[in-house]
Amino acid sequence: MCKQRRLKEAMCILHLMDEHADSSAYHSLLQACLNSRALPEAKLVHAHIIQTAFGFNSNDISLPNKLVSVYAKCGNLGDGRRFLEQMPHRNVVSWSIMIAAYSRAGHGNEAFNLLNQMQRIGILPNQFTLSSLLPACAHLAAVEEAHEEIIRSGFHSEVFVGNALLYMYAKCGSIKTARYVFDKMPKRDVVTWNAMIAGYAQKGYVNEALELFYKMPEQNVVSWTSMIVGYAQNGFIDKAAKLFDEMPERNVVSWTSMISGYAQNGRVDEAYKLFKKMPERNLVSWTAMIAGYAQNGYVDEALKLFQEIPLRNVEAWNAMIAGYVQNSRNKEALKLFREMQRQGIKPTSMTLASVIAACADMAALEQGFEIHEEVIKSGFQSDLFVANALVDLYAKCGSIEIARNVFDKLDYKDVVSWNGMIAGYAMHGFGKEALNLFDQMLHCGTYPDHVTFIGVLSACCHSGLVDEGLQYFNCMSNYYQITPTMEHYACMVDLLGRAGHLDKAQNFINRMPIKPDYIVWSSLIAACRIHKNIKLGEFAAERLIELNSQKATPYVALSNIYAAVGRWDGIEKVRKMMKDEGVRKEPGCSWIEINKQVHTFFVGDRSHPKLQQIYEKLEILSQQMKAAGYAPQRRLELNDVE
Repeated sequence: MCKQRRLKEAMCILHLMDEHADSSAYHSLLQACLNSRALPEAKLVHAHIIQTAFGFNSNDISLPNKLVSVYAKCGNLGDGRRFLEQMPHRNVVSWSIMIAAYSRAGHGNEAFNLLNQMQRIGILPNQFTLSSLLPACAHLAAVEEAHEEIIRSGFHSEVFVGNALLYMYAKCGSIKTARYVFDKMPKRDVVTWNAMIAGYAQKGYVNEALELFYKMPEQNVVSWTSMIVGYAQNGFIDKAAKLFDEMPERNVVSWTSMISGYAQNGRVDEAYKLFKKMPERNLVSWTAMIAGYAQNGYVDEALKLFQEIPLRNVEAWNAMIAGYVQNSRNKEALKLFREMQRQGIKPTSMTLASVIAACADMAALEQGFEIHEEVIKSGFQSDLFVANALVDLYAKCGSIEIARNVFDKLDYKDVVSWNGMIAGYAMHGFGKEALNLFDQMLHCGTYPDHVTFIGVLSACCHSGLVDEGLQYFNCMSNYYQITPTMEHYACMVDLLGRAGHLDKAQNFINRMPIKPDYIVWSSLIAACRIHKNIKLGEFAAERLIELNSQKATPYVALSNIYAAVGRWDGIEKVRKMMKDEGVRKEPGCSWIEINKQVHTFFVGDRSHPKLQQIYEKLEILSQQMKAAGYAPQRRLELNDVE
């Protein structure tokens, strides 16, 4: 049954058995669960082993190792770790499976902790343990630590260990060290050469990659494909196409890589032409083309292609759902998810994370609760990717306590987990909580990235922590070697501006090593509106109009600055400028979720079926507010400048 991929029937037979099965039957069932990523069924097999007294007490530890592997590879690291610690007998394979799982999930600290725990009880790592440890290294210092351990253990001459080291140094941006490892390797195979070529190409060293490519003793299809991907990722799509045409042989991966390359560079028509020319297409090719269309905004074309797939797998559904979410067509994403369920397709962590993101974008909390229930039913509550999406959902919906509850229940947290919770606190004005959490993150050994500091600086901004914000900004580049991006600069301008330090904000912009963009000038003009600084507001508006004269934002902001100080002539001037440029202000929009349905409203929109009842209720609320003594702060309202 298991060999025929008939897992349901196999599970039914297992439940009918009063006695335990033999070891090979359990192995087959667990492998079938692993192949289908069927975690609930794997737990049932585990329960059956215990209930029928088959047990795990024999010296044969292949079965318990298999169970650890199933838990780990299905993303349930918590249960995998607990079972490992309960095993009466463990060998290097047992530990290596769990170390590799942590490593793949990006939990570097836990992977290294397990390695140390294993060594303390007298089990020495082998070359497989150490090579699997390397993907857990999130930053250069961790790779160097793993490298030292490899040298101490005497496995540095092993080809596949050297390959893993080389790959991780390149991934962490240390190309020179990667090349040093490459040059010092006593033996190299085709994987070694391909890893070094890919490392060069992915970091933008295309010429060095090409030089090494032509020096290879023997090029294979992977070598050619690595060069094609490198060219495409760095914007040299025509060179990628030329190399593709020169390939002596191509496989489906080569074709798919070239299709993805065209799509990444916005040349979707050429991607589709190549897709149609493919001698043989598989589901990966179809999915790549769907994703390519969606990435470039051609969602309807993606849907048409999705509907043409002869046999859709879960990855195809995922690509289409993700495409809807990427293009803010969230209702359609949720509708397609429900259709997927009706057709009996089990969601993966990617599916659930995408639909959770759709709910987050719409602030659809009730539907989010419903998807959360699906997560629990599907056994993905321990999946980090899904849990991170849930933290983001609840934070964006204002349910910050629930977000923190999900965050605290995570067995293991990666940088995305911390970033999501820090950003959640920041957006709701809990600056101190965000900064305390950042301190906890550092204490736990998680290395911050550029997204972390956007959250930290936003927290300082929304809480008026100017001195702290300046310290974190300097610490980011001086200590963590993270080059500030435009978002970081915009946060600093916003921080200084909100606090009333407009001259410092302007000086900060003048000292920026990169040309300020729309976000930076928008942050400054918003501060000018708050503090009624007409002169600087006019200057910022001019810069914004230079960047994009068709956007209404600078005109509206400038009009509000004039209104705040009673400069009605200024408002008239802005109105004339907009008319001359043909700029129209987009109507404001808001939405609310009631009974799992999202209702959207635009300014002046009278299309809602319950319009009369809505306006009647608004009138009642307005009278109640006046009776309570409420007076609107009209100086900050957005003026109609059209």
